[in-house]
Amino acid sequence: MIVLFGTETPIPTPTMTVDPNSVTPGPAGFLVIVLVVVAVVLLIWDMNRRIRRVRYREEVREELDAEEAAAKDAPASDAGTAADADDDSDSASGKDEPGR
Repeated sequence: MIVLFGTETPIPTPTMTVDPNSVTPGPAGFLVIVLVVVAVVLLIWDMNRRIRRVRYREEVREELDAEEAAAKDAPASDAGTAADADDDSDSASGKDEPGR
């Protein structure tokens, strides 16, 4: 039994049956890969532009919403001062309002 385990059978080495030049991608494969890489780079660049544009639009919307909220809060206090300013300018210009 020990003798059976001691002898190893050689493993056959596979031989190449096809021409190695006929299975390589060659210049056509290289060109296709380059075109795919260029297309991916252009798509990533366009995606970044679009995402940046959406982010900027959102920031502008937030600023406009904040300005509108401030404008809604401010008219109650500004309306009285604006009317007072109109009264002051009318009296300063010498206009007489009827009923006063």
